Amino acid sequence: LIKEKVVRDWDDPRLFTLAALRRRGIPAEALNSFVARLGLTGSQMVIDPHLLDASVREYLNIHSPRTMAVLDPLTITIANFDSLNLPSSIEVPDFPQSTSSTTHEVTMAGKVFIERDDYQSGTPTKDFRRLAAGQSVGLKYVGIVLHVVEEKKGADGRVNEVIVRGEAVNESNKPSSFIHWVAQPLSVQVRLYERLFHHKNPEDATEVPGGFLSDCNENSLTILHGVYVDKYMARSRVWDRFQFERIGFFSVDEDSRDGKIVFNRTVLLREDSGKK
Repeated sequence: LIKEKVVRDWDDPRLFTLAALRRRGIPAEALNSFVARLGLTGSQMVIDPHLLDASVREYLNIHSPRTMAVLDPLTITIANFDSLNLPSSIEVPDFPQSTSSTTHEVTMAGKVFIERDDYQSGTPTKDFRRLAAGQSVGLKYVGIVLHVVEEKKGADGRVNEVIVRGEAVNESNKPSSFIHWVAQPLSVQVRLYERLFHHKNPEDATEVPGGFLSDCNENSLTILHGVYVDKYMARSRVWDRFQFERIGFFSVDEDSRDGKIVFNRTVLLREDSGKK
């Protein structure tokens, strides 16, 4: 795999070497727990990687602080921001489920960024519950509801900015959903890793007659540039782990440098049942 340049080296996060698992952000405690649950056997067996993911997810859910990050940013301008009298910074809990949680401070401003798929242009589909014309959405931790006023499109016809009006949340306007956001962001790189092979056992000659090299997933790595996180994340160190709210668990990669932070996706928030 290394010689054929399918992976970079022994510590490529798509592999299952200890160095690769560490670089992907899998904590030793989760790995030890996973191995202990397997029990002891003298026979060879094939283990579904999703079982490891479940142990990792269980550990990280308790030990990884939450933060907001936007993978595919869409600009939202709050036209009446000044009249809302919102603070310039907000204290957000690292572990919302804990009553004694530590906190971190995020910036609030009249221009925020949300995930592009949290907005739908035109008439929203029946099952869409986020921001659209005639359909409001709340911003997490801020206590305001956004209503679309106008959308602006680029020369390619793609929406690149949405003008909204904000109002305080109350019983009469409580939205059906709240979304995450980032203001005055820090731009980082994110690496999304998928399964390296299409089959659970790529060395099974029956399922993969062409050998394991023929079973490699050409889309096992996606690199995202211009992902937005809050400025306080500039203090992050290599191996730090976070839960990106509504997205997944991520770890700071050793390729990070001053002014350039790289995150590896460790695991999704929940198992993707559509994957083999």
